[in-house]
Parts: sequence; C-alpha cells; structure tokens
Amino acid sequence: MIQYNLEDYGLTEALKQEAGLYGVLFIARVFEQHRDLYKVISANGELLAEVSGKFFYEAYDSTSFPVVGDWVMIDRQDGSSGHAVIHQVLTRKSRFERKAAGTSHGNQIVAANFDLVFICMSLNADFNLRRLERYLSIAWNSQATPVIVLTKADLCDDLPKYLQEIADVRVGTDVVVCSSTNKTGYDAIAAYLAPGKTIALIGSSGVGKSTIINQLMGADVLETNGLRNDDRGRHTTTHRELLLLPGGGLVIDTPGMRELHLDTANLDRSFEDIAALAENCRFGDCSHSGEPGCAVQQAIADGRLSQQRFDNYRKLQRETAYEGLNARQVEAQKIKTMFGSKGEMKQAKRQLKDRKKR
Repeated sequence: MIQYNLEDYGLTEALKQEAGLYGVLFIARVFEQHRDLYKVISANGELLAEVSGKFFYEAYDSTSFPVVGDWVMIDRQDGSSGHAVIHQVLTRKSRFERKAAGTSHGNQIVAANFDLVFICMSLNADFNLRRLERYLSIAWNSQATPVIVLTKADLCDDLPKYLQEIADVRVGTDVVVCSSTNKTGYDAIAAYLAPGKTIALIGSSGVGKSTIINQLMGADVLETNGLRNDDRGRHTTTHRELLLLPGGGLVIDTPGMRELHLDTANLDRSFEDIAALAENCRFGDCSHSGEPGCAVQQAIADGRLSQQRFDNYRKLQRETAYEGLNARQVEAQKIKTMFGSKGEMKQAKRQLKDRKKR
C-alpha cells in the first residue's frame, strides 16, 4: 500500500500533538468539498468522508463544519468499506471568513489553514480599489499574510497609474503583476511557495485564479475561459479545492465571489494610515465627523488622505458593527457575534474541553 507523506500536505508537529488527543482516530486533510461530502487525504491515500451524526448535532453553526484546508480526525483510512466519518476538526491556524452570501445572518468559512492569501484582481474592468480594500480587510483578519496579485497585465495600457493607485491602499502588502498572454510574473508567484506551505487564491469571477494555478501546476488541471465581451472574465471554478503543486507547496482554489459581505475584519491593519492619523486627533473618542482638532479630517483637507478611502473605511466599519467602539467594546462585540454572550462562550469552551477528554 502506498503511504502518503502528510508533511508534504502541511502536517506540523503541533497538529500531530493535537491529533494524539483522539486515540484510535486518524488525521487527514480536506482537499475538496461538495456540500455535505468531502474528499480527504490520509496517510493511506484519498477517500470520501462525511461528518458524524454527533458532530452534526453538536455543531455550533455552519463555521464548525469542515472546509477545504481543514485537518480532521476520521475513523478509517480505507474507503473500501464505505465513506470515512469525520469526528473532529482540528484547531485552525487561519481561516477566510465572510458573511454568507445573500443573507443577513450567518457566516461562511471559505478556506482554512493557509499561510498566504493571494488577492487576485485583473487590470481591466474588474479593477476596483474599494473592493481591494474590502479584500485586504478580511484577509488580514484571517491570520495569514495577504499578497496582491494583479492579473491580465497585457490588457493594461498604463500600469504605473494602477500601481500608484494601489500604493495608497496596499499598506505594506507585496504586489505581483502577471500576464498569461506574456507568461510573465509567475516566477514571482512561485517564489512564495515552499514544501508544506499553503496559499489561498481569492478574487472575483474570471480574474485568472485558475490560470495561475495551471501555470504553477505545469498543466491545465483546471478549466479556464476567455474574456466576455464586457472585458470581464468568465467564472470557471465551481467548488473549493486544495492542490499539491509539483514543486512543493499547496494552493487552495476558490470560486469567484460575486458578493463579499464582512462580519469581522481587521480594519486597523488594512487602514493602517487612518488608524495612525486617528492617534493624533485632539479627542480620544473622535468620530472624525466634524470634531475640532480631527487629524483625519485635516489629512483629507490637505490631500494626504482621499475622501473615497475614508468613506469606504466608514462603510466597512458600519458593516462590521464596530463603528465608534473602543478595543474592549470591539472584543465584546466579536464575542457576542460568535457566541451570543460571554457566558455562552465559556460554555462552548467547556464543551470543547470535555470533547478532548473523551
């Protein structure tokens, strides 16, 4: 029987130690997700899996269920006797989370356990600074490091102009420019890869995520389509998938996101310039909406901060329900969003501790 080296798939000593808490169960990583059915990779190879009835019953909400990139504990490593059963999702070191599309309640985890987030945006009609700020806010909140990947550079007739616009919002984030037509930029993307390291690609439909993965794989493993008449790419990826790259490292492909509603976001990191300006306001609780001595409004008046960037910052604040809150209040709001109250959070922790003792 062929044995798979799970270290190639990102298995770490910390994960091995956590897996040891679950006795006779086996560790595996989710590499594909289709509704309630998962494909996982274990030491003995690939097999289909589904969550146990107990897991389903005890899940707090949809974010408790496995997603692509998760490490899980399963009851078998051979699929000949039926689907494996997932009994536990191990601790996530990172996760890309958004509000569930089309609803006002509930969150959705798009992918988990990645080291880098490649935010893909094409240099055509898809280019949108305000959307990029949104992606950066949620990417920094994921606990991974974002990298901005500008695709379809061959369609851009003024690259320096776009790079200058991005300079105002990138807040220290690396930027890579690539073109599938000219075959440029892919070496720079590959430089971020390393054995056991996972990157997640996110972005709107048709920006070229699948093309990037095909270049990294050295083969056309994912379907790609050309541009529509309106200069936007066609959406091709229909599900989330984890792929092991020939040169080492892994990549998570995600469907294009038509909507990206925020519930939690790291606005202090993605709008670091505004946070720094706010420290110089005359009043510590300045709302930046007309108080005397407001350093943020002064920066707008001086041209050091664009009104559009500040307006988007306020919009994202309102969307995440953190507007006007101090650090302690923000933390309390996050707890309320996740658990309902501190009491329910403590109860959830006790339940988790009890599970690990079993």
